Amino acid sequence: MDLEKDITVMYLYTPLCGTCQVAGRMVDVVKELFPNVTFVKEDLNYIPERAIEWQVESVPCLLIFKNGELVKKIYAFHSVPYLYETIKELTE
Repeated sequence: MDLEKDITVMYLYTPLCGTCQVAGRMVDVVKELFPNVTFVKEDLNYIPERAIEWQVESVPCLLIFKNGELVKKIYAFHSVPYLYETIKELTE
């Protein structure tokens, strides 16, 4: 059984956020390293009720769900290796 299939990574951004543009490129790179993980990009402007539900404080934001449950929320993306290691820990 491949546990990576139980992981969903959701990248939340807004189009006018410069930091979101940089973070989005980092997520695109990390996405290629996890072909069995579901990655989703969402403009936070279109899902305000979810922002409240997930208590999103700012963008960019990376939400990591395991088996449908929110297990990690990241605001400081740091680097591609940081994101890679964070996601890898949850897939093991």
